[in-house]
Amino acid sequence: MKRKTFLQQSAIFSVASLLMLKNNAFANSLADTLIADPDDELYQQFKNPSMGYRPFVRWWWNGNKIERTELARELKLLKEAGIGGVEINPISFPSNTDDMDIPSVDWLSDEWVDLLKFTLTEAKKLDLTCDLLAGTGFPYGAGFLAPEECAEVVVIAVKKLTGPLKTEVSLFDIFKEADPATLSPYTGRKMELLGLSIVPDPLTSMDQVKNITSRVRNEGVKIDLPKGNFALYGLVKINGFMKVIQAAPGGTGPVLNHFNEKAVKSYLHKITDTIQNRIGPLAPDVRSFFLDSLEMEGANWTTDMMAEFQKRRGYDLFPYLPFILFKTGRMGNTVDLNYAVNTSPEMDRMLRRMRYDFEYTKAELFRERFSKSFVDWCAENKIKSRGQGYGRGHFPLEGTFDMDIPEGETWMKYGIGEEISERDFMKYPWHLGRGNTMINKFVSSAAHLKGKKLISSEELTNTDMVFNESLELFKIAGDQSTISGITHPIFHGFNYSPPDAAFPGWITYGGYFNEQNTMWPYFKLYTDYRARQSALLQQATFFADIAIMAPIGDMWSEFGAQMEPFPSRVTPAYQQLIWESMHQNGNACDYVSEQVIADADFKGGWMTYGPRKYHSLFLIEVKSISPQTAKKLHDFVKAGGRVFCIETYPEQALGWLNHEQNDAEVKKWVAKLKTYPDQFIFLQKPAANFKEWYQTVQARYKLNPYVKIANPNAFVTQVRYQSKNAEIFLFNNASAHLSIDLDATFLPEIADKRQAWIWDAATGERFKLDLKDRTLKLRLCPADSRIIVFNKDRNGKDWDPVPEISARPMALKTAWNVEFRHMDGTVKIQEMTELGDLKELPDFTYFSGTVVYKKSITVENPASLRYADLGQVFGIAELIVNGQNLGTQWYGRRAYALGNLLKKGTNQVEIKVTTVMLNYMKSLTENPTAQYWSNNKKKEQPLQSMGLVGPVNLF
Repeated sequence: MKRKTFLQQSAIFSVASLLMLKNNAFANSLADTLIADPDDELYQQFKNPSMGYRPFVRWWWNGNKIERTELARELKLLKEAGIGGVEINPISFPSNTDDMDIPSVDWLSDEWVDLLKFTLTEAKKLDLTCDLLAGTGFPYGAGFLAPEECAEVVVIAVKKLTGPLKTEVSLFDIFKEADPATLSPYTGRKMELLGLSIVPDPLTSMDQVKNITSRVRNEGVKIDLPKGNFALYGLVKINGFMKVIQAAPGGTGPVLNHFNEKAVKSYLHKITDTIQNRIGPLAPDVRSFFLDSLEMEGANWTTDMMAEFQKRRGYDLFPYLPFILFKTGRMGNTVDLNYAVNTSPEMDRMLRRMRYDFEYTKAELFRERFSKSFVDWCAENKIKSRGQGYGRGHFPLEGTFDMDIPEGETWMKYGIGEEISERDFMKYPWHLGRGNTMINKFVSSAAHLKGKKLISSEELTNTDMVFNESLELFKIAGDQSTISGITHPIFHGFNYSPPDAAFPGWITYGGYFNEQNTMWPYFKLYTDYRARQSALLQQATFFADIAIMAPIGDMWSEFGAQMEPFPSRVTPAYQQLIWESMHQNGNACDYVSEQVIADADFKGGWMTYGPRKYHSLFLIEVKSISPQTAKKLHDFVKAGGRVFCIETYPEQALGWLNHEQNDAEVKKWVAKLKTYPDQFIFLQKPAANFKEWYQTVQARYKLNPYVKIANPNAFVTQVRYQSKNAEIFLFNNASAHLSIDLDATFLPEIADKRQAWIWDAATGERFKLDLKDRTLKLRLCPADSRIIVFNKDRNGKDWDPVPEISARPMALKTAWNVEFRHMDGTVKIQEMTELGDLKELPDFTYFSGTVVYKKSITVENPASLRYADLGQVFGIAELIVNGQNLGTQWYGRRAYALGNLLKKGTNQVEIKVTTVMLNYMKSLTENPTAQYWSNNKKKEQPLQSMGLVGPVNLF
């Protein structure tokens, strides 16, 4: 270590600090990072990542049917697989599964707390980090909540009527109509009628609304209508309307009212008081408390909701409330936009403004009363907050600001690695073909704005492709997650499952991360890969100099807040294509919001917020903004910045109070902005091909990329990170089938006076590159990615990849002796005269396991054969030549350097291919777990290709 470095770091760390840092793996990783010599720190952390950088797993304690021996066994198993930490997640026991008569341990019982302590102690021995779900299942809740602490929702019931008509309607019918049919209804819920009105259809004025609430008698109301079209509107409050989804024993019951600050604090403190009164402080053995999915099913109410609304927005919303709500169903999603009466255009405009005000008020209260309380509670206990700060009715950007470890979501779905048209991409679930969900870019942008480098993701969540998890698909989805700004994966998930449980074990859901999976012996190859990425990127800062803003306010006004990460509607549908196109063309961006713009400074052509600065802002069909934001945009442009307005200029204000005055103010500032035509720029969206559209915009308006990509491809994208001494780039090919040539030229300030390197995250090795005119030219094979690092280091090996197949290769076309080692323990041996997809061979369609292909070959001139290319392989491949294993290839091109292994005369070639499990699981018709995930009507999966297809060539 250099003397200067030693003195600097000695000043930073006291003896007490170092003792504190020894207490867990995550802290040890931080200590290792800070104490290392910075000249070599980055590469050493990359090559040999500390435990805290390794992927974690969500560890489902299925039904809390846990005991010490198995807890210890599974921790060791995970450590051996390259996992660096566990998120302890008590959850319900999976249905249709034999629990072997193992009793459950109630959450927060003395026995459960003791088992938690045992787990933390065992994990510490293994240098594993522990996070802890604050609760069971999701969202937070439990049976010990008082009625006033339970989640509430206000919904509408609309019955359309035609007069003249005399009738009577019961409250039972109104309540039945109002029932939102939630995914997880609570049996103890209570309904209360807040209001009942007769409304003409169409509705043109609030003066036409006739309140008949006072006429309710004997659980019903009599109605006498004149000629015409009308509707009966009921406004209904449901207390305790939903129960905790997949709660573990001891945690079942109603969901917590997240808008009730007193209830939130009481709930959280009950958890820590119960645990810590028995076993002492959880810190530092617990790194973070975790906030899982805020699937609140549309919860929108608390006792003082209307009082807070009036205080914040300046008017009484209650008379208008029935008309701004939509008919909702599962997850609070709108089920019918035409459910209510028709309204006049003027009435509709008023209601949209009020709907926005309601959504904004809810988001404010949620952040103040729940999110802040959660973060403060974590801090009080000296434990970090880790959370998925999004859902329905939360600020998509600011909701993550306060979390110590913000988290997104990356899912496994069919379409990953395949070519997906823009048209199909702009449909639910809004990320077809991508692993990363839309929310990831918001989460990572929020982290960047707050200077955070540790950004986690619930990773590889899988309900569609269970038992079809290949390491190659994991890599594609994981690389897409990294491109979206994630720097640490939390795999979803690892099921607590005793080894003698019936095959395939206890499965709640998620990826089949299990020692019985055929891929498990190779799983550490993937965990090593992700660990190296995380170790590198958490030492650096994500680069972006362009800001983008989505029309969140407009969407809230028109459709209400959406359920993230899978919104029913996205406004506009092409929103994600904007940021993707920028990254495909060598730029990079962050999301910003009106709040960020309001708090930003403007100088010298830059918008600065905290550690971030941007020279350009893209408004994506933003029609409505506050007057304060409009003024700030003018300040930005006046200071030399640029604002690009896609499809529309801002034209009005948000919200109802003083809207005419505010609209005029917005129009005034927009008119001033238009006097800067070179900086306030209108853009039309393309009919198709956003990648080429952005390339044109980039060239016309000199949005200079830091890396110029000659032939942008929708499958190839990049991100840039910066550390003190290095520039770091990740290029990613998301195609599972296509090889794509990359031609990328870097700016002089990046490449000049620096050496370019490839850092191989799969092996930990690094290789020097010889760039001509600062241009990188290489072939990205399917599922390939390359980390390019520019630094001052000069010594090292040159990059010498396996070349493309030569003109006259030696093709191994003769028969192979093939051994089929089935995962069920059986072995079959057969000669194959021609290589092919096992799926197409009736005897092996439902095979799963390892296939060993063997043959003898005669070589006359071994010096001319230095490489082997296995051709098309469906599975994890190993090549053994003359008894020497040349390694495992688990993604992309399966090609090897042979060196001098071949000899003149007879040589032995052996190729092992390990397949996925799916086809076999589909064949187990008497196994309910296998059938549920592979052949269920909603989850029926197609047969998968398997084996060595070739051609196999030596060259």
